[in-house]
Amino acid sequence: MGLTKQYLRYAPGPVFGLVASARANAAFVALRGERARFAAVATCELVVVWDLRKGEKVLIIPGDKSEVTRLAAAPCRGRHGGEEGYAAGVELAAGHVDGAVRLLSLITGEKRVTFTGHRTAITALAYHPDGTRLVSGSQDTDVIVWDVVGECGLYRLKGHKDAVTSARFFSTKNVLLTGSKDSFVKFWDLDTQHCFKTLVGHRSEVWSLATFGEDTRLVTGSADSELRVWELSCPDSDAGVKRPRAAGPRLAAQGGELSDDENAEEEEEEERIVAAHKLGSLLREGRDRVVSMATDPTGRFLVCHGLDQTLEVFRIQTEEEIKKVLDKRRKKQRKRAARKAEAGNDMQQQEEVVERTVQDEIVRVANIRASAKIRSVDVRVESGGRELRVVLVLANNLLETHAVVVASAETRRAGRVATPGHRSDVRTVAFSSDNTAVLSASAESAKIWNRASLQCVRSMDCQYALSSLFVPGDRQVVLASKTGKLQLFDLASGTQMECVDAHDGAVWSLCMAPDQRGFVSGGADKLVKFWEFELVKSADAGQASNSSSGLTLTLSRALSLDEEVLCVRFTPDHRLLCVSLLDCTVKAFYTDSLKFFLNLFGHKLPVLCMDISYDSRLIATGSSDRNVKIWGLDFGDCHRSLFAHDDSVMCLQFVPKTHLFFTAGKDGKIKQWDADKFELVQTLEGHHGEVWSVAVSPSGDHILSAAHDKSLRLWERTREPLVLEDEREMEREAEYEESVAKGAEPIVPGETEGEAGMAARKTMETVKAAERIMEALELYRVESQKLEEHKQACKAANKQLPPPVLDPVLVASGSVTPEKYVLEVIKKVKSSELEEALLVLPFSYVPELLALFLLFLRQGRAVELICRALFFLLRIHHGQITSNGMLLEVISELRESSLLRVREMRDLVGFNMAALQLLHREIEAKQEVALFVDATQKMKDKKRKRKVREKQRAVLALAL
Repeated sequence: MGLTKQYLRYAPGPVFGLVASARANAAFVALRGERARFAAVATCELVVVWDLRKGEKVLIIPGDKSEVTRLAAAPCRGRHGGEEGYAAGVELAAGHVDGAVRLLSLITGEKRVTFTGHRTAITALAYHPDGTRLVSGSQDTDVIVWDVVGECGLYRLKGHKDAVTSARFFSTKNVLLTGSKDSFVKFWDLDTQHCFKTLVGHRSEVWSLATFGEDTRLVTGSADSELRVWELSCPDSDAGVKRPRAAGPRLAAQGGELSDDENAEEEEEEERIVAAHKLGSLLREGRDRVVSMATDPTGRFLVCHGLDQTLEVFRIQTEEEIKKVLDKRRKKQRKRAARKAEAGNDMQQQEEVVERTVQDEIVRVANIRASAKIRSVDVRVESGGRELRVVLVLANNLLETHAVVVASAETRRAGRVATPGHRSDVRTVAFSSDNTAVLSASAESAKIWNRASLQCVRSMDCQYALSSLFVPGDRQVVLASKTGKLQLFDLASGTQMECVDAHDGAVWSLCMAPDQRGFVSGGADKLVKFWEFELVKSADAGQASNSSSGLTLTLSRALSLDEEVLCVRFTPDHRLLCVSLLDCTVKAFYTDSLKFFLNLFGHKLPVLCMDISYDSRLIATGSSDRNVKIWGLDFGDCHRSLFAHDDSVMCLQFVPKTHLFFTAGKDGKIKQWDADKFELVQTLEGHHGEVWSVAVSPSGDHILSAAHDKSLRLWERTREPLVLEDEREMEREAEYEESVAKGAEPIVPGETEGEAGMAARKTMETVKAAERIMEALELYRVESQKLEEHKQACKAANKQLPPPVLDPVLVASGSVTPEKYVLEVIKKVKSSELEEALLVLPFSYVPELLALFLLFLRQGRAVELICRALFFLLRIHHGQITSNGMLLEVISELRESSLLRVREMRDLVGFNMAALQLLHREIEAKQEVALFVDATQKMKDKKRKRKVREKQRAVLALAL
């Protein structure tokens, strides 16, 4: 058997250069007692909490591989200096692109629970005002309500035909409000899990909605400049005023026509819970669609923005303010009528009725102009309601905060988080020769980062950079721009030393010469130019002793070609120069004489990147045709053609001193290949957009990559060996898990598919949990049979025989009994996955499980968990259980035992609540007494100090 070649694994390192992802939103969080100072944003798969006042990171919460698309902060409402609600503002919900919803703790910075119910990206996320429930909407058109306290899904609501864009709980009723791209706004009765009303007044997608006025007003925004305002009224409350209905038939949401009787019956059924009537519209200044809307927790302010840079701020008027406005309008009408009467009109003027309009209730306060396009917004009121604080996530990797003075409507920019990132995509990265610094350049700036601390050391303004390199000595860098210029920067001062008009078009590639005396550039003007570094003395030096030298670029020669040059590379032995052209070929020339040597053709699309191995024997080329070809430089023969990426291959580079190379493509993946065995070694996944550039450190221990998500990622080579067979097995498992996740939803026997369904979905975790429960039940069967045989043997022998040998699994678990082992296995199943795991369980295991549940209830073990699993099994297997006569006795006993245990738990909870309330009152009384004692002691201290000062003054007076 031959030796297996081993490789070293590259592990993902830190992510830097990203302030906030434009795909996710920002959310104010309450930390250290301040609610408008800290904001949580998403940076790819991480969640970062920023101190907006200092511009520093306060907390970084790690995540999985999937990108965060939505954030929602738990409600934090103060009451007597305290906080109410389950989460109390110390929890954050994060929705991911894979459909998972994770609850994150802002105290520990860790993940508390994961909900898996959606198949695609989360697009809407909101907490209930009391913090006990969470609603999530996704691109898969489903809406799921989650129990935050019980850590499980409650139900799945189906009815939308397109992606859900927003969701809101009612604070006064058990009603949910959702908006979708299908142009509908739906009202859901959560008691019965059905949609009882659908608003169809929109002609296009409903992008956002907001409620205020204690759920009496609804504002929706769609693809036009109009904000529609709706009046919501509840029959059992005094909020809202019912308006007369217009007679005649009404079109249903499905487009069918209803008769007058059916229409009246349906409307009566709808208005039994919540009635909605359109009040009017507000016109925005922006002409494009609404991106998002937000209201502050007090419901006094409404903010909205479109695809531009303007944020519009509206204030919700109180009833007293509206009454004053209407009174003024009536006075003006009376004065106008009086003037008409004095003018000689003897006819009795009928007083006009003053109608209440939307503009009376919602008043425009101010417009905030951001520095770039706005992607999301969150708003809070601070300083006792005198100031409105707004946080904005911008499209250019910026985080801005603005303040609005409520009294004067003055706006100002309160802060900006911009230092640690580029404003646009990073198109080129490079390592220094000593591997201590890295360079990243974009369309507006170039930054030098310390590789160890990941801090930005130097930031320099530059033109649109396409390629870069460090000058030998690592004191200067050269940037090639899209305008055809070469810019030379000094790193010590951060200033531009020289700017050379090198090419008439974009400079696509730079390559350092092996002798490090110069470099070569290739551009869109069909020229390859050779440049040399030269030290020149400053012309304005006063004396020879004080003269200083500066580095400059000198053009030595040029090579003219027939097509645009996309990439240039020297062989490490400085013998050949390889050039990739727009005609899909790669040509090799002798470096000294520039004579033609080889022509490599075979790609169907242009070669965008290439590199040559350290021994000058192999050249690898990556093309827009998604293939990578490995060639021999001796004869130009193609050794192998590999299908590398699902999109264009953007960069390729060999690891120094090896025949391993890395490729990166527009599919967001980075792959490592073996050029000798022509095999894929490892796939690095982490970027959430097109990867534009990759650089390998001179030692090969680090890889730096930049992508369209504006993040820079550092990958580190570990000492962990990598075996290809294990990698292939992991890939197959990942494919199987993905196929399981994409499978059809389970249909519960005896139930028809309707508006409501199970919240969770089938995953590999639920399948494994079901398998563990089945293994435990089989072990329980075997051990129970052993114990029964042992009893029969003891009875036949009429003496006590030694007990049977326990199964090794039970021994490893602490020599527990078989039934206790089954209970421990059920306890280890996550609460959010329990129902799905029980659904996967075959019915042949259910009778035995029900008997065990009866035993557990009699013993009082895990009553809450057992009751939850019992009720779920009875619901999904109702038909089979009732048809089985042998289970009737077990079901009857389960009913009695479960009712008894539930009553005991209810009494215990009530007793504990009463005790906690008593302790609360006693602590408040003690605090008041302690406060009085402290005040008395302070008064005594003041009197004592005053007497001491008077004595000192008397002594001083006597001395004088």
